[in-house]
Amino acid sequence: MSTLATDKLAELVRKKHQVLTQLREIGLRQQALVDQSDITHLLQLLGAKQHLIGALQTVERSLRPFQSDDPESRAWRSPADRAACAERANDCRRLLDEVMQLEREQEARMIERRDQVADRLHRAGTAHRAVGAYEQQARQNGWSIQDGDPATTERLDLTTGGS
Repeated sequence: MSTLATDKLAELVRKKHQVLTQLREIGLRQQALVDQSDITHLLQLLGAKQHLIGALQTVERSLRPFQSDDPESRAWRSPADRAACAERANDCRRLLDEVMQLEREQEARMIERRDQVADRLHRAGTAHRAVGAYEQQARQNGWSIQDGDPATTERLDLTTGGS
């Protein structure tokens, strides 16, 4: 393999590192937006994140031909260049692991938020149905219910059917 090929490999690894670094930064910002329930900015951030994921996929496709090469047969400009590329490649693996961990945490947080909202909606719906049922019962029995009148609530005994 020529030094031109290893130069290209080093450049692709550098680009991959750059994209993964940006994905990690976006993941950290995403975490803050999820915690703040800032959906508008979260959606904008996810759009930028999708762009970076596309860039990462492009770099990965460009790296595929190098995966079948024997690393020992690569001709580097210097041992320092080889070591720097190897170190950056190792850092890419670490960054990818970190990005994936952030994704798992974000997913868990968003599921938790979704479940909290669903529970609140369920409780609100149950309370609304209960109020509606009480109002219907009161109308059927000819009771007068005035919204917001605490005296009406005190006079209304729904357990015995009297007022």
